[in-house]
Amino acid sequence: MGIRDGTLEPRPEFQRRLVWTNKDKILFIQTVLEGLPFPEIYIASGKVDAKTGEGTEVLVDGQQRMTTLYQYFTSASDLRLPPDILPYSSLREEEQIRFLEYKVVVRDLGALPLDQIKEVFQRINSASYGLNAMELHNARYGGAFKQLSEDIATNYTIESLAIFSVNDIRRMNDLRYCSAMLASVLGPYFNRDKEIETFLSRYNEEVPDNEVIRSRAEEVLQIILSMNFARGSRVTKKSDFFTLFVELYKALERGTQPSISRLRERLDDFYSKVDAADVSDESDAGKYYRATLQASNDRSSRVLRGRLISGLIEASSSQAL
Repeated sequence: MGIRDGTLEPRPEFQRRLVWTNKDKILFIQTVLEGLPFPEIYIASGKVDAKTGEGTEVLVDGQQRMTTLYQYFTSASDLRLPPDILPYSSLREEEQIRFLEYKVVVRDLGALPLDQIKEVFQRINSASYGLNAMELHNARYGGAFKQLSEDIATNYTIESLAIFSVNDIRRMNDLRYCSAMLASVLGPYFNRDKEIETFLSRYNEEVPDNEVIRSRAEEVLQIILSMNFARGSRVTKKSDFFTLFVELYKALERGTQPSISRLRERLDDFYSKVDAADVSDESDAGKYYRATLQASNDRSSRVLRGRLISGLIEASSSQAL
């Protein structure tokens, strides 16, 4: 194979790192063993040895697929096969031949300059084809953190409060939002969506304490649902829901258990003051109002809102009585 003998370079410097989970690899191997097609890969001419005339090719797009095929063929330790998939070395001879003769559709870009190859790669994988950042992340990361974020995004509480529009859901803005929310409970608040890809990559294979996090997130959503907020109320606004979810999660993590009725009363009172505030108001409600109106996704705004909502949660707990 080209990867083994060095004639095909699978990871030129402009390529992304490998991010497929073992599950992704297994699904792909099954596709090939069943003789089903997969999208074309792109190659280009690489370096040529002027003395021997021998050259290499660069894998412009398709490194995850080709690397997985190579790992299967060589029984690499990076690929963990389930019991129902035989390793290549255990296949019957006709099955091995069928695997080796599998038709891979290749688009050869020829001897393009490196800067043009990079441009092709960026265009294949960029938002210029209508993909937003989360859609690109979704194409690259299909693992544990993404799945946990998706479970939160489709939770009944979020659906019942209509946090997201149909277009939000269509463009995966709900998944982006819930990924940022989940990242904020696992780490400190951050600017905008800056850390989403970090968490998607770091926890692509596994989220430590996944079930504990899932259970606590579901408890938070149940508390919010139990407060019976009406659709259209302030808590259904994205920045307000974001803050309430994160601060409730952190409160439960600290062992604080708020009274649902008292918290609902305090939130109603505070939100009514926020709704009545203006940008010149220097009260806590006024500061909160500005933090939802101006640069609401900046770290400073998230921290300020979090501090104020955290105070209401602590004041509503049984320990506060």
